[in-house]
Amino acid sequence: MFLVVVAALSLGGNTFLFWTFEFGSNHHVKNFFDVVYWWVVTSATVGYGDIAPITWQGKVVAMETIVIGFFIFASFVAIIAEAVHEYLERRINGTAQINIRNHIVICEYTAIADELIQSLPQSSELANHEVVIVSDLVSRNPYPKHHFVCGVPISPSALKKANIGYADYVFIFANLRFADPDVKTMHTASRVLELNSTAKVFVELVNPGNDLLKYASRPLVAMDSRKLIEYVLQRKMIDPHELMKEIGRS
Repeated sequence: MFLVVVAALSLGGNTFLFWTFEFGSNHHVKNFFDVVYWWVVTSATVGYGDIAPITWQGKVVAMETIVIGFFIFASFVAIIAEAVHEYLERRINGTAQINIRNHIVICEYTAIADELIQSLPQSSELANHEVVIVSDLVSRNPYPKHHFVCGVPISPSALKKANIGYADYVFIFANLRFADPDVKTMHTASRVLELNSTAKVFVELVNPGNDLLKYASRPLVAMDSRKLIEYVLQRKMIDPHELMKEIGRS
């Protein structure tokens, strides 16, 4: 706000003074627009030289305009650079709000989740969707080309930051740090279903026949944790096409 005020005072005051001292004496100053043009060029320290003061009073105004202009433009550049840096840091650290739609949300960044992320470009149905990773298992974005939210996936605030309500697909992976990871996974799924009534939701379960599935507000696609680990051990890519086929059988 301070810079805007300084710029406004410089524009109003210095153009008026330059017009007063130069108009009539300087044949390059034919109208007030010429003075405004001179102020912009002089403030930006470009100095084309097509309009230059010829009176000593005009030269004093020009020197003042250069000093103030350098301060204004340098400060604006610094503010913009700081804002861009802050935005990039928030994106890397996972603290920025995600505003995309029709995206894929991946809850928990595990080895299995990483395998899925790497296989997404091979899926004709999923390759064109942007990806948001929600996890507190890492503190920085593991995939700069994707979006990242640093937080516990079960937290509504973290899910909302990932814009979960507008996601098309949600993959919830098992966090094996818990004694019963399936309970944690299903709890996360319940939060997701509360915030999104249309997305196709996949859940990795140690026990894919878990009774908790029948209590979900709508069908979930259960991914067999053991089967997924077999894919990894055999160095097979997790095929999203096969996972999509499971929807029809859910």
